[in-house]
Amino acid sequence: MGVSVPVHTAKPLDELVRIRLRRWPQRPPGAMRTGRQPGTWMRARPGDIASPAQPFLKFPGSNTFRTIPDGLWLHFSPDPDDRWADILCIEACGSVTNLQDKRARFAPSTTSLLVVCPLKWMLDMAGPEEATPRWHQIRLLRDEPAEPLVLPVRDVRVLYGLKARHYASVARSQLPQPHEYFCPIEALTAERGFEDPAMVALIARASTASNFMTPL
Repeated sequence: MGVSVPVHTAKPLDELVRIRLRRWPQRPPGAMRTGRQPGTWMRARPGDIASPAQPFLKFPGSNTFRTIPDGLWLHFSPDPDDRWADILCIEACGSVTNLQDKRARFAPSTTSLLVVCPLKWMLDMAGPEEATPRWHQIRLLRDEPAEPLVLPVRDVRVLYGLKARHYASVARSQLPQPHEYFCPIEALTAERGFEDPAMVALIARASTASNFMTPL
């Protein structure tokens, strides 16, 4: 007989996804190494629970409304004279309304999206086994920063994790935008989901290199 788990011990879906995403590597699984993305990948969210200093997204001139994805990976330009970042976001959606809200946040816009990297986040190490602070690994900065790093977003890719019935419905009836990708929520709550070949292949397709016949 199976052992029942008390309802009060169950974690909210998005919280469980964030717990799993903290185990994902600094470079997204499946992210190809090409001339299109020669810079440094780094996991921005979710970060250390004890540290509120984590990167976030916003629009220029807006200091109140921020977009804080469940998962956020940043690819930094390697050129200090040409500053930008590519972003891969992962969002857990527990309902259709939640999905619609999150899709709206990443809809194409005439306003440039910005990523803000807090100073403390850049000065901290990327992990307990790292020997150098994040800013030094990014390669975009020539000297140790004294203020937050704000970069325009060059490319956006978003992966939505959906419950089974919502995933089936979207797969049957929705036409995704070019920057949108979908997976069953179980792929994100899996213990080592980043090692799943299907997940690796999906994120490999969510790359600027995948748009070209012969990636450089």
